[in-house]
Amino acid sequence: MTILARLELWKEQGAISTEQQAHLASLSREEPFSLSLELNLLLYAGVLAFVAGLGWSISTWSQQLGDVLIVTSISVILAASFWYCFSRAAAWSGAETASPTPIFDYVLYLGCLVWCVELAYLENRFHVLSGQWDLYLLATALLFFLLAYRYDNRFVLSLALSSLAGWFGLTISHWPSHQDATYRQYALVYCLVVDTVGAILHRLQLKPHFFTTYLNVTANVLFWAILSGVFDSQDRGLWLVGLLIACAACLVWGLKRRQFAFVA
Repeated sequence: MTILARLELWKEQGAISTEQQAHLASLSREEPFSLSLELNLLLYAGVLAFVAGLGWSISTWSQQLGDVLIVTSISVILAASFWYCFSRAAAWSGAETASPTPIFDYVLYLGCLVWCVELAYLENRFHVLSGQWDLYLLATALLFFLLAYRYDNRFVLSLALSSLAGWFGLTISHWPSHQDATYRQYALVYCLVVDTVGAILHRLQLKPHFFTTYLNVTANVLFWAILSGVFDSQDRGLWLVGLLIACAACLVWGLKRRQFAFVA
């Protein structure tokens, strides 16, 4: 039996979908296939590398360049990025929408990262909020949430969720005597809050395809919190049971939805 015949048999048996059968058949026939996902990831990595280089240059040459030149340069990049997005954005829709231009998503991602660089520089140099980084993180999370939903970008949504997670952590660190148990509790609260908000927005059909991103981020935080309880807590047995339940739930969800990330 040939590979194509086996693929057809598996499709008839329900082992693979029609789309999977067509994709595997095209690979078997050595037809050209799309590298869109790989190229997108490389371009996002390029934007991240550029911003990392920008941050390194600022930290290395800040004394020689001066505050005025650095702040002006960062602000010009930030303003140009957001102006490009504001001027070319399509009308907002609660459903999934395509990017209006091929480079739109990367410019938006660049603007968000440059925003973080500028805030960090302003606080380190001028202490605008006297080191209250939790306020910066909360404001940044809200901004990124608005941008993610306005321009339909899951990478920006991930930045928003990461900023919100940082806000939870930095708020706790202001307490005079925090324990690992406190971090675990707030990590669980973070997972509950984020999943609840994601589920509500999904039910309201506001960018429902974002729900997977909410679940992906909270799954990582949840497993980190539970594992810390298994290894560091006195109630190891209870945390181990929680770990097994979380693993089972994640496997069931991943297999039911055919999402490999949750299975892995």
